[in-house]
Amino acid sequence: SSDQIEQLHRRFKQLSGDQPTIRNLRKGSSGLADEINFEDFLTIMSYFRPIDTTMDEEQVELSRKEKLRFLFHMYDSDSDGRITLEEYRNVVEELLSGNPHIEKESARSIADGAMMEAASVCMGQMEPDQVYEGITFEDFLKIWQGIDIETKMHVRFLNMETMALCH
Repeated sequence: SSDQIEQLHRRFKQLSGDQPTIRNLRKGSSGLADEINFEDFLTIMSYFRPIDTTMDEEQVELSRKEKLRFLFHMYDSDSDGRITLEEYRNVVEELLSGNPHIEKESARSIADGAMMEAASVCMGQMEPDQVYEGITFEDFLKIWQGIDIETKMHVRFLNMETMALCH
């Protein structure tokens, strides 16, 4: 709605320091933008729309796939259609880097274990000489099957003036 866009614009201005772009979201080498403008910000935020109660089953499934494709592309930094162990490690290390209690080696172990789990879900029992090339989007869908992404990946719009009083 126009009210939500206004709220997002106010938040964008806060995040950008009243500049036309938000800079340094992630390193450019990761395949993601070094900076985004407000239109890009709106596009990204649109993936976090809650499910509309008037949607039919097909529309809900399409929304789910769009959200999962967005998540998939966050991991697939070289956009080759496959999340490799190295790409997954980079994302996990970046996500956990803010936690002073988790060392880089621990983050690597977490990523390695998750990738092994993904391989078992997607390929079943692997032979010792078999190599798992990485997670395709179809594999990604299998991994997320049964997980309620629709309620976990959305933005609630709060009153910004009330939020300001909380700080």
